[in-house]
Amino acid sequence: MKTLRRIAIWVSVLLFATFLAARPATVHAQPDQHVDVLTISGVIDTWASGYIRRGIELAERNGAEAVILVLDTPGGTLDAMQAITTRMLNARVPVVVFVAPRGAWAGSAGTFVTLAANVAAMAPGTTIGAAHPVDESGQNLDDDARTKVTNFSASMLASIARQRGRNAEWAVKAVRESIAATEEEALARNVIDLIADDLDDLLNQLDGRTVETTAGEITLQTQRVGVIRVEMNIAEAFFHTLVNPNIALILLSIGTLAITIELYNPGALVPAIVGSICLVLAFVALGNLPVNWGGVILILVSAILFIIDIKVNSMVLTVGELVIFVLGALLLFTPVSLPSPVLPAVRVSPAIILTMAGIMGTLLVFVLGAAVRARSRPVVSGVAMLIGATGIAVSDFTPSGQVQVASELWTAFSENEEIHKGDLVRVVRVEGLRLGVVKQTKQ
Repeated sequence: MKTLRRIAIWVSVLLFATFLAARPATVHAQPDQHVDVLTISGVIDTWASGYIRRGIELAERNGAEAVILVLDTPGGTLDAMQAITTRMLNARVPVVVFVAPRGAWAGSAGTFVTLAANVAAMAPGTTIGAAHPVDESGQNLDDDARTKVTNFSASMLASIARQRGRNAEWAVKAVRESIAATEEEALARNVIDLIADDLDDLLNQLDGRTVETTAGEITLQTQRVGVIRVEMNIAEAFFHTLVNPNIALILLSIGTLAITIELYNPGALVPAIVGSICLVLAFVALGNLPVNWGGVILILVSAILFIIDIKVNSMVLTVGELVIFVLGALLLFTPVSLPSPVLPAVRVSPAIILTMAGIMGTLLVFVLGAAVRARSRPVVSGVAMLIGATGIAVSDFTPSGQVQVASELWTAFSENEEIHKGDLVRVVRVEGLRLGVVKQTKQ
């Protein structure tokens, strides 16, 4: 029991430390002329949306020349994307999206966000596009569903592109034909406005550009300006870090295992607390990812089989539950329902799946071994412990009588022969509160 509690406590500490470590440091600078720089890496979710909207509001209040969003994302949720693009289109400060660093991608929802910027820029070796609505297994949707989702997405992206003076035809193809473009192709097709090597190069190229905001035309003056990096706060960083398929599976697995341990050891409390927290955080993450709830059900079924296996101790059941867990993990982000074209295609790392399956198998062997050892131990409490004990008859058996065993009087009956007062007896079985005894030969 103490070992399980220590494990649960250390898991809690490690999870908390991991998420706190994910918070980036903030660089403070307060020059008269400055730009605010925000950084988004990973899925565009509710917390990324709140961070970007907060950053734009801050830039409007502190008089920034512009707010620059450094972007690298495979996509995100529809609600988050719409909230971001709406805020960008109505900003009173110039908003610049910079797809960076090299190798970055503005995919799916990231394409919408990039095209909604006053100035769209990309670093060398980056990509934009591929927003065609297909299901996460890579198969096209049925005709009616595909037509509805495609038309809605294409019209939305084309509208954003036209409002910012960009190539609406390419925007429509990005949705209808799932096309993508490198930074050079995007610049040549008027999808973006410039290519910059890094932030300094971007600021130099932005200088002197005139952009249209809801506050009117603004000419950017960005040469030799200060840079204020506006980072996510602890809450935003914590929850944004959760929106990762690998972390979601780990939390879901730890949560189900901890609850299983609590059910096996009622009253331990620590596993119940850790399990509940992990499951809540897991479902927070799953709510911002294209999840297949069938995969979640399979993982929960494997946990139920885990509990049954502790009682049954069957090798077939053990193998079955591990297979079901692996299948559930593989299907976890392969939705069969209608997806949004702004959501990214995500997968759990096979290494994570095998690691969690290994942990589950190891824990199962540990728990089953403890259960088998417990069953093989002699009974040390209760009436059954009297079997084999010796005592003395305190009355004649007619046909039952009383015996004194373990300093207590018991009603007893003879198993083989007459027993008289004063005879030594040995307990051979227990029926309720009556003892079956035989005469014990004196030694």
